[in-house]
Amino acid sequence: MPHDDTGTHTPGTAIDYIAIEESPDFIAHKRTHRSFVFPLAVAFLLWYFAYVLLADYAHEFMATKVIGNINIGLILGLSQFVTTFAITTWYVSFANRKLDPAAEKFRNELEEAERA
Repeated sequence: MPHDDTGTHTPGTAIDYIAIEESPDFIAHKRTHRSFVFPLAVAFLLWYFAYVLLADYAHEFMATKVIGNINIGLILGLSQFVTTFAITTWYVSFANRKLDPAAEKFRNELEEAERA
């Protein structure tokens, strides 16, 4: 399927999705996404499994009272929710600034090529 070196669609031909996927812009877009998502996912999973392991094997530590009946286990458990919301907020902000403009550009190019 005809395309130029940038993966841009040549009018009058079927859209070459493979060429678009292999284009430098699309590869950079995927790299940007992965460089944010993968490290953050690994960090969160380590944090989550650390909490689970502490809850299972460090009973005395987790039962340490901080204020009144509030113990370290409760604080760490609730901070799992806080971490989840913080990561979600961070990702949405990142996607709005870095990912969505590029994705919209790709979509617009494909829709324009489809109309041609």
